[in-house]
Formats: sequence, C-alpha cells, structure tokens
Amino acid sequence: MIIVIDGINQHKFKDVLDDMFKLRARVFGDRLGWEVNIQDGKERDQFDDLHPAHVVSIDDEGDVVGCMRLLQTTGPHMLADVFNSILDGEPPIRSAQVWEATRFCVDTKKLGRGRGKNSVSYVTSEVMIGSFEYAQEAGVLDSVAVIDPVMNRVLQRSGNAPYDYVGTAKPMGKVVAMAAMMDCSDERIESIRDYSGIDYDVFLSDDQALELFGSRKSAAANLDHQPLSDLEKYFVEQMHSATTKEDVQAVLGLIEALSDRFTPEQKTALLQTPRAFAHEA
Repeated sequence: MIIVIDGINQHKFKDVLDDMFKLRARVFGDRLGWEVNIQDGKERDQFDDLHPAHVVSIDDEGDVVGCMRLLQTTGPHMLADVFNSILDGEPPIRSAQVWEATRFCVDTKKLGRGRGKNSVSYVTSEVMIGSFEYAQEAGVLDSVAVIDPVMNRVLQRSGNAPYDYVGTAKPMGKVVAMAAMMDCSDERIESIRDYSGIDYDVFLSDDQALELFGSRKSAAANLDHQPLSDLEKYFVEQMHSATTKEDVQAVLGLIEALSDRFTPEQKTALLQTPRAFAHEA
C-alpha cells in the first residue's frame, strides 16, 4: 500500500522516511554502486531538502519496500542540475505541470520475482500507480524521469512505456542515463493496473500508515526482548494468578521492594505489564 509523504505531513513520518532513505542506500549505494551521499546508513541528497513528495510502498508487515521521489521542475531538480548533459545544450524543462520522478527503487532482497503481491513487479506497479494518481490530483500532466536502459525496458513491458525522450542517452559513471517522458493520463494508469491486476485504491490514510508501520516496530520490539530471568518469570506467574486488585497491588509492591534486583529496563517492563491484569481484575 502507498503513503505519500510531503512537506505537509512529513513531521508524522520521520521513522518511515528513515527506512526509505536506508532502502535507497542499500539499492543505489550497495547494489548499484552509484556515487551517492550515504550517512548513518541513509542515502539523501540536496533535493530531499526541498520538501518533495515521496511515494512510499509499505507491505502488510509494515516494511518499506519501494519508493519514488516527485519534485517540481519549476525549481532545482536533477535533470536540470545534475544530469543536464543529457539535454544536449537545450534548456531544462520548467513547468508547474511537469514533475520530475527520481530515486525509484524497490527492495529486491525482500521481494520475489513473478507477478504476485510480494513481487518486485507488483510493488513497482503500485508505486507507479500511486505516483501518477497523486500527480493527477495535483494538476500535473507529465512526468520526466532520469532512467537507465534496464528501467526503460521494465517500463516498456509493464504497460508504462515512455511516450518520448528528452535529449540523448549519456554515460553517467557505471550506467547510461536517459530522460523519459510519461503522461499522467487515465489511459496510462489503467494500462499499469491491467498489467499488474491492481484494481483497488492503493493509498493509505496517514493514520492507517502510522498504524501499519507501528505494528512492525512493536513486533520488532518483541523479538528484541531478552529471555526472562527466574525472578521475572515468578512475577509474571503471580500476575497471571492474581484475581483481585489487592493481589495485583501486592505483587507491584514486591516488585518495588526488590527493585535493586532488576535493571531499569526490566523494572519498567514489569511495572507496565501488570496494568492489563489490574484492569481485568
């Protein structure tokens, strides 16, 4: 499912953005070997500071598995300021109705091949649908994307072929780069949906996205929990056997009395866990 994170709601999604930047580091830095800026395991550049729209795919387990960045061409953007040699001396695109799509990637380690829901192909299509539908709502007519020949073939065989190209392909480090034009039309979106079999609304609300991502963090926290000591097990058993609020309070008092036996983290966990039993009792 898709969440769009922009300058309006980005304050809610710092953790999601961090995971997205980490995915970009793994893909562009580790797998593709691009010369990108990676700090603390996250790939960011100057264009991320311009409050672009990040189209992020989150799977059913709450993991970030795909993303794309959408940036207005009226200001700084990659085709104008980084890949301008592609333009062969022509002026860069400047239009409020043309957005630049860059930093597209998917988690190839987590996603499989084929056409199923947890496949690279499926998530690619979902990100594309989300990007074009979001752009449509903003009044955008066209998207320009700096891609390589491999991505160009992916687009062509997935119902999303570019309708034109800007300038000419140029070698950029280890890859060849080209600028592809794609219209944000109903026909294109329908073609991608037909190819992928995606017939549902791909967007999550902010609250749904936060809940889904939060469920992943809770599961990870449970996996990180260390085995219980014998004393911790004793208190858990006592709480399970408590039948009144007085019983619960007696166990809590004992935990406090023996607090020097626990680390601060253990004590916090023990004092928080019983609250559910106190409510039930």
